[in-house]
Amino acid sequence: MPDIEHKVVAITGASSGIGEATALLLAERGAKVVLGARRPERLEDLATRIAAAGGEAACMVTDVTRRQDLAALVALARERYGKLDVLVSNAGVGPVSPLDDLRVDDWDTMIDVNIKGVLHGIAAALPVFRTQGFGQFVNTVSTAAYRTVPNQAVYSGTKVAVRAISEGLRQEAGDALRVSIVSPGFTRTDFIDSVANPEVRAHLSSARDRMAIAPEAIARAIAFTIEQPADVDVSEIVVRPTAQS
Repeated sequence: MPDIEHKVVAITGASSGIGEATALLLAERGAKVVLGARRPERLEDLATRIAAAGGEAACMVTDVTRRQDLAALVALARERYGKLDVLVSNAGVGPVSPLDDLRVDDWDTMIDVNIKGVLHGIAAALPVFRTQGFGQFVNTVSTAAYRTVPNQAVYSGTKVAVRAISEGLRQEAGDALRVSIVSPGFTRTDFIDSVANPEVRAHLSSARDRMAIAPEAIARAIAFTIEQPADVDVSEIVVRPTAQS
């Protein structure tokens, strides 16, 4: 794909799920991928698999709640490959629960990862994109940004915030930078592993087994936003299971 080949793409949350699928697909299509996540062994394994398949990958342990980690990931892309074309802000967590459970630490974690993590990426990449005169942000959001349900009030709030931030960034970006959001519906990832409430966890597990789609479906949507010509900005894509209400 000539519009992806040779692009340098940094991806957060790259060690599993949507991030992993996106890294594999983009590398297969000729992108140089720079992988960030918190689990070094998963990152190194992914980078090794990409290299074994003939692709190019660099990786760095990255905690998106730490602003300096995002700055270092962007710096790695520039040092290794000379530029950064795309930052995919994919890291996210969802320890959802009823508000009555008062899991305030989980609320803080969702705010720190889901909102501040995206802002830290913007802070790291935006000056680079301005200097280069080109660049693209792709933010993984959620269908929860469009419709909330019981037990997901805080999670939905973080995704609504990212959608609003992304739209504001798009309007400020000018005619040289692109901003896209991709909002997955129920996807087969480890999303529910952090859910502590047993009833909520059981409900989500059942729904995942019944209708969740593969992370590769979201990766293809991310690739679609990247492969467009420079004068085409795909602002929003929603990808959900056909069976999801």
